[in-house]
Amino acid sequence: MLNLFINQLSFVENVLKRESFMNIFVIMSSAGEILSLGRTLKQYRENISLTLRQVEEVTGISNAYLSQLENDKIKKPSANVLYKLASIYRVELETLLAAAGIIQEASIESNPPLMRTIAFYAGNLSDDDKSKVVEFMQFLQSKKK
Repeated sequence: MLNLFINQLSFVENVLKRESFMNIFVIMSSAGEILSLGRTLKQYRENISLTLRQVEEVTGISNAYLSQLENDKIKKPSANVLYKLASIYRVELETLLAAAGIIQEASIESNPPLMRTIAFYAGNLSDDDKSKVVEFMQFLQSKKK
């Protein structure tokens, strides 16, 4: 039993090392619309390369329930479930509460949709790739002058 606990603790530490920042945005589609809670949860989970079973091991939420959430069969989970998922996915609880329609989206509207989307995908980039993205954006900006 102690070994199982130690293995789970090690797993959580590895996940947290992979994602050292908190995501503070809502996932947007390419058309600029806010994605459903299920699609949002799935994208955050895939962004940190976790399976449903791994999330289950860490959070205690069954993978069947997680699957129902991701497939939008369950639209308004409890705040406790969202809190656990926000913690493991390294995202602000407000983001998931807004995606679930529990709070108004306007309360987290401080970042424009494009910036939130860029920030989401930047989490998987190396420092070198991030520099290249910035250089490209500067190039695009300079073309407008």
